[in-house]
Amino acid sequence: MTYFCTSAGSVKAVDNVSFDVREGEVLGVVGESGSGKSVTLLSILGIVPRPGRIVSGEILFKGHDLVTKPEEEMQKIRGKDIAMIFQNPAFSLDPIYTVGNQLTEILRWHTHLDKIEAKQRVMALFEAVRLSDPEQRFNQYPHELSGGMKQRIVIARALLCNPSLLLADEPTTAVDVTTQAQLLNLMKDLKKEFHMTVVFVTHDMGVIAEMANRVVVLYCGKVCEIASKHTIFTRPRHPYTEALISSVPRFETQRSQDRTLRVIPGTLPNPIAPPTGCRFHPRCMYAQSLCKEKEPEIVELEEGHLVSCLRTREIDWGSTYGQQ
Repeated sequence: MTYFCTSAGSVKAVDNVSFDVREGEVLGVVGESGSGKSVTLLSILGIVPRPGRIVSGEILFKGHDLVTKPEEEMQKIRGKDIAMIFQNPAFSLDPIYTVGNQLTEILRWHTHLDKIEAKQRVMALFEAVRLSDPEQRFNQYPHELSGGMKQRIVIARALLCNPSLLLADEPTTAVDVTTQAQLLNLMKDLKKEFHMTVVFVTHDMGVIAEMANRVVVLYCGKVCEIASKHTIFTRPRHPYTEALISSVPRFETQRSQDRTLRVIPGTLPNPIAPPTGCRFHPRCMYAQSLCKEKEPEIVELEEGHLVSCLRTREIDWGSTYGQQ
């Protein structure tokens, strides 16, 4: 659990979130802004900004609990065993150093390579991420590069030490649609080439459909549903998951007056004082009085399909949000 302790109260950004990541898979983590996706990744790396802190729980990686490791050990793990692609590349690149200098220094800190060998490795990665004119880019500063170029460099930085786990925090949010498609295809190719396990955070269900093998759905710091991508899109069993899928715009052959975009009513609740019972109940059309009083536990409906909803076995699925 990761909380932000403020003068107004404690923000339960990540509250009893639990999931596993299987070797070689792409695990998608999806939810609206403010659902706890990014803080979950920051918690894994132990870089939650103040006043946030991990208050309890375990983060197991290769049999070791990262929560209990001292900062000195975590510095060796970050970038080498677990790497992260941040949401906005402009904020994660130092503006006063060339991108080549930044990447070679990181690589030399984690390895025993000399300057020439480190540069060769960086140049090879620039080519791997399909960066045009790698030699020129190596000597440029971040402000001289486009958003798409900076994101490719950030991806290359994450791959420097061939990490076994890659955390991607909405890596295509800050680019245009065409560049987004190119970056997604690039990441799929690199995942195969480098044999990585990936946790891919996004608010876009279309990106989840493109990238993920399994999906974790978060809402207001809580897990709503965990299942394979196919199950999430064809048989969602949490009202929030169903609402997310139904709110995605589609091309339809129906008459124009029938093309109503479905929306999720209301907004995310105050994280300092979340609703009692199920946190989604104020926005859920299936909610009953019990949902306001009792907090649901995560139950396994079938192998690999976990849901946190009191009424999941009663609802006539597909008759409301999911009706097409």
